[in-house]
Amino acid sequence: MTEATVTTPPRLLFVVAEDYYFWSHRLHLARACREAGAEVHVASAMNACREHIEAEGFIAHHLPFDRAGLNPLREASCVVAIARLLRAVRPDLAHLVAIKPILYGALAARLAGDPSLVAAVAGMGFVFLPGGRKRRVLRFVAEKWYRLFLKGRPNVRLLVQNPDDKTHFLSHGLIDPGQVDIVPGSGVDTGRFTPAPEPVDGPVRVLTHSRMLWDKGIGVLVEAAGILAARGLEMEFLLAGEPDPKNPAAISPETLAAWDGKDGVRVLGRRADIPELLASCHIACLPSFREGLPLSLIESAAAGRPLVSTDVPGCREICRHGENGLLAEIRDPVSLADNLERLARDPELRRAFGAKSREIAENIFSKEAVVARTFDVYRRLLRGAWPA
Repeated sequence: MTEATVTTPPRLLFVVAEDYYFWSHRLHLARACREAGAEVHVASAMNACREHIEAEGFIAHHLPFDRAGLNPLREASCVVAIARLLRAVRPDLAHLVAIKPILYGALAARLAGDPSLVAAVAGMGFVFLPGGRKRRVLRFVAEKWYRLFLKGRPNVRLLVQNPDDKTHFLSHGLIDPGQVDIVPGSGVDTGRFTPAPEPVDGPVRVLTHSRMLWDKGIGVLVEAAGILAARGLEMEFLLAGEPDPKNPAAISPETLAAWDGKDGVRVLGRRADIPELLASCHIACLPSFREGLPLSLIESAAAGRPLVSTDVPGCREICRHGENGLLAEIRDPVSLADNLERLARDPELRRAFGAKSREIAENIFSKEAVVARTFDVYRRLLRGAWPA
């Protein structure tokens, strides 16, 4: 695509599997695109967030995404629907977010005039974690698809969130080196998530806000809570978030109910007051097995909280051991308990780590920093035609 072929204003289409994910993870970027003068379209399985999306001035389109679906006919119908939408909207650039939109959108683009694509990998996810036969088959198909429909395409850029994911894509031959950029996460609103003094009364409180998935290490955290209770530490562990029934790693509501009230664990469910919850806690924790770049830890850092996480891709980019947090071994409740205990017993270390967390969030992970890096990719892909 040359500069002359870009419309005025440029037309941008976000393709995301579910509207809530666009709203929680790409709203900052879409607003910045609108403010830069772009015509912004959003395509997803539209549900409760459609009204909010349209109220922003974005043009909403429904697509029949089923994030957990594997029925070949239904999945093919989704590819066809994306191709039809691309022909109708004729975007200068389509920004595809996460694995299904990337894979299906890349094939649909080949059927619909081959528009420029940004493929934003939101972590390696369920498919690329070690596991059973289903994961291996899905991983084989996904890797073949990347090589067929994305690799070597001059009008395609792949965005990953951390260096480990970039290494994975390059070492497995899924993308060419000149096609991949690192953009660190979705960006955090450092005006909404702000530091507050830690509570002075009550037990040390640990917040984990995320989807309730085994792959997020929630079960490991609950085991660590039991270890710390056996050591005689009075602590509370707040779990804020819902199970994700479309994810094979979802924790059942029955399991969450059984954990609630045991060893200081409190299951809160989905919450909209995360900044206030962070202000009420002393430590933020996410012992995940692998991430792209976890928004929950970025938000916690912006709120000036010390972090405890696992030494895995994505997590170690925001939780820097000995600087603003501590890293435990993956799937190791004793290692996690040891690190949580160290912070629980040392308020001065918590304060030092919390101040560094805020500094890192402001300098690297703010929404302004992430938008600037994404816009740089847009300009290079559209050969300078993106607004300055």
